[in-house]
Amino acid sequence: MDDVYKDHKRLRRGYTTGSCAAAAAQAAVYLLLRGSAPPEIRLRTPKGVELRLTPEAARRANGWAECAVRKDSGDDPDVTNGIRIFVSAEPAGDGIQIQGGDGVGQVTRPGLAVPVGQAAINPGPRAQITAAAAQAARDCGYTGGLKLVVSAENGAEIARKTYNSHLGVVGGISILGTSGIVEPMSEQALMDTTHVELDSAFAAGQRIAFLCPGNYGAGFAREALGLDLDRAVKCSNFIGDALDYAAFAGFADILLVGHAGKLVKLAAGVMNTHSSVADGRQEIFTAHAALCGAPPAVLEGLMAAVTVDACIDLLEGAGLRQAVLARIGAAIEARLRARMRGAARVEYLMFTHAHGLLAQSAGAAALCQKLKQG
Repeated sequence: MDDVYKDHKRLRRGYTTGSCAAAAAQAAVYLLLRGSAPPEIRLRTPKGVELRLTPEAARRANGWAECAVRKDSGDDPDVTNGIRIFVSAEPAGDGIQIQGGDGVGQVTRPGLAVPVGQAAINPGPRAQITAAAAQAARDCGYTGGLKLVVSAENGAEIARKTYNSHLGVVGGISILGTSGIVEPMSEQALMDTTHVELDSAFAAGQRIAFLCPGNYGAGFAREALGLDLDRAVKCSNFIGDALDYAAFAGFADILLVGHAGKLVKLAAGVMNTHSSVADGRQEIFTAHAALCGAPPAVLEGLMAAVTVDACIDLLEGAGLRQAVLARIGAAIEARLRARMRGAARVEYLMFTHAHGLLAQSAGAAALCQKLKQG
């Protein structure tokens, strides 16, 4: 596979647990039907990339066979990196049946891509596994059915380090992957996780999308607002994408709670708040302070400030805190309305730990109360 480049670094791609399961399934079917597993499996992923994967731990007994493929996440910080995905194969009735074994979670809540009660093996990997096993069966001249059981080494333990329990997947990891390839430091993976959590919340009956960019927002929502974090979805820096998807998923109301270090950027229309994409916090405070009549010394101080709290301290000292935050708050509301174009109502609360609540939209308090009531 070709490497990718991000932030001036060369990063290595990896492959998903779905690709591992597909390759392990193909190797297990060859072992079952031919008596030996090939030394290498050539697997074409849905993205069109051909992988060359090495089967491990081949075992064959009376009427069944099993092989494993080791996960390689490349340079992506993936907790499943290095684990082995096992697939056992045995003859069955018609078609190809796929089940979950040890270390693969079970879906317990609606809203995911897999129905409640089934193993957490997503549709993309199921299609990969089916195609790979069917190819091996054709190569061996076998026309009967197959039962495939997918297992994950240490899957139950690894799942504790993931969002699985929050999503309603218990007992192990999910077998994932739409492209078959792990993109290093994947922003899309973070957004996909947010989408899945929003779908799950809506399917569970929640009708207010409760978004927190990160742990600071979640902590403030719990401690200062008394909100239930089990209902919150962390959207990281991808606020615009999360808002768009929440509306698409069917939420008419969205509550956004976040630290001012991120949310103040919304006043300038910055909807991906990662500092590598855009910053402008000082410029936003400086521009709105200038419109409120701040003297040059205050404006110079704001531009030189390192943190939002330092900006607030300067404004407080100049007697401009309330006026400037009101202007910034109004700008945030206007940007959110423009982003949503009537698809959903967004209310927000913006805070810092040092100064507490700094700004909120007109309907935020009422939406918080509604969220508490369920």
